[in-house]
Amino acid sequence: MISITIDNLVKKFDRHVALDGISCRVEPGEIFFLLGPSGCGKTTLLRNIAGFLIPDSGRVLFDTDDVTKLPPWKRNTGMMFQSYALWPHMTVTQNVAFGLEERRLPRKEIAERTAEALASVKMSDYAERKIAQLSGGQQQRVALARALVIRPRALLLDEPLSNLDAKLRLEMRTEIRRVCKEFGLTAIYVTHDQKEALSISDRMAILHAGRTEQIGRPEEIYRSPRTRVVADFIGETNFIPATLRSLDSATAIVECALGIFEGTVSDPNWRPAIGEAVMLSIRPEAWKFSPKKNPTTPSSGGAGTNGTYRTFGTSGNTLNTCHGHLATSQYLGEVAQYQIAFENGGLGDTLLKAFELNPRPSSRPDGMDISLSVAPEDVIVLR
Repeated sequence: MISITIDNLVKKFDRHVALDGISCRVEPGEIFFLLGPSGCGKTTLLRNIAGFLIPDSGRVLFDTDDVTKLPPWKRNTGMMFQSYALWPHMTVTQNVAFGLEERRLPRKEIAERTAEALASVKMSDYAERKIAQLSGGQQQRVALARALVIRPRALLLDEPLSNLDAKLRLEMRTEIRRVCKEFGLTAIYVTHDQKEALSISDRMAILHAGRTEQIGRPEEIYRSPRTRVVADFIGETNFIPATLRSLDSATAIVECALGIFEGTVSDPNWRPAIGEAVMLSIRPEAWKFSPKKNPTTPSSGGAGTNGTYRTFGTSGNTLNTCHGHLATSQYLGEVAQYQIAFENGGLGDTLLKAFELNPRPSSRPDGMDISLSVAPEDVIVLR
């Protein structure tokens, strides 16, 4: 197992800056994902790590070895591509053994290591088949075995599951993680698929415009995004403009068109000022449903005697609670997706997304009055 350090990497293509001073460290044995929209720089970064591109400045270290200017074949990394890049005229065994034959290893060792690699991805029974006789998932397993057979210092994967159907992607997610952990491989994996990243990675980096927006564990990235880019890219969220009313450490009280909310400032390097315009991020599944109740109206702004707050309309709301009606609903079996309409004091309707797990069919008809509440830890305050 090795660590991989990316030190202030810069890569330009003419006037386009593909990598703008990216730095991160991948720990030994870690499955590390590079995630982001098309054009964010994730594949460019992977190709610099692999040696297919040389950065304009910055360094790539394998442990303490500077490999920045080494060609790919001297870095001893295994690579899995989106297209598999298998030889169609060769058998499964010949494809997997190819890298070892290029290294001129003894024939017996080639046979032993090839058999071991095929067994590790459960493809021993297909050893003598041609590539055209295999399904997409089987071809992906052969590509994984070919990357493993050279016993690489690290495994690099460039959107390896994008050509598979949904069921095979789920199966291969589990297999790739199992194999990486079983072999103790340090792996860097490029994808735009959020579910892939959340289900396989130990940590991930969200890239945007050639820079890292946030690095962290899957649950950190999803539950505590530090920027709007991260909150918008990972999963779905509701963005709600608000104004900061008070701030105690990372706990914030904000006022918006839906009422008064308590939330968390997730970026430790940002401390908004009182009265500053902020943005709330609330995941659709964070909302809790309850029958609509008549809110109380305190005589003045701020907290009332019953823990209520004055809103922008003529009625009040309990802290972290708002009232509206179901505008649309979609029943999808394990989840129902709703759009909730809220009247904004003459500003028209605001539509928010809300998800309900294991819903009862038709239990919430369109137009139904509803109250929604959310826990403070699920209200993220962003710039």
